[in-house]
Amino acid sequence: MTSPPRRRPPLRTLLKWGALGAVVLLALAQLVPYGRSHTNPPVTQAAKFPSAAVAKVAADSCGDCHSNLTKWPWYTNVAPVSWLVQSDVDGGREHWNFSEWNKAQPSADAVVRQIQSGEMPPLKYTIMPNHASARLSSADKQLLIDGIRQMYAADPPAAIKQNGSKPYAMVGAGG
Repeated sequence: MTSPPRRRPPLRTLLKWGALGAVVLLALAQLVPYGRSHTNPPVTQAAKFPSAAVAKVAADSCGDCHSNLTKWPWYTNVAPVSWLVQSDVDGGREHWNFSEWNKAQPSADAVVRQIQSGEMPPLKYTIMPNHASARLSSADKQLLIDGIRQMYAADPPAAIKQNGSKPYAMVGAGG
C-alpha cells in the first residue's frame, strides 16, 4: 500500500513562517552586546589640517571612522548593522586616527593611496543617504590629498607606522 502524496504547504504559509523566523532572528540578534558601546574617546591631540576647507572634507568623508568624534545615528543601535558600524569604527581608529596625532599613524603616502584608489571613503559608507557629504568630487579628493600632504609636512604625527601596519582599507581589501 502506498500512502497518498503529501501536499506541499501553500507559498503564502511558507512566506509567513519565513517572515516570522526573520523577525525572531532579528530580535535575538539584539541580545548580542557587541556594537553598542558608542564611545568617543577623548581627543588626545588633533591633527592640524592646513585649512578649514580641508578639515571639513576630512570630517565629512573620514571623521566618523578615523577620529574620536564619531556621530552615531539611530541605526547604529540595531544589530546586525551595529556590528558592522562598530567594527568599521574600531578598525578605522586603529589604523588612522586624526584625533590621536600624538600616536603612530600610517604614512601620508599610504593614506593618499587609499583616497586616490577610491577605496576611501568606502562605498558602503557613501551610499547611505545621510552620508551624502562623504562623497568626494574630483576637486574634493584633490583638496583632501593636498591637505594631507601639507599636514604631514607641517605637523607630522608622533611616529609613522612601519610596513606591517596599513590603513584600514588596505587590511579590508586583502592588501
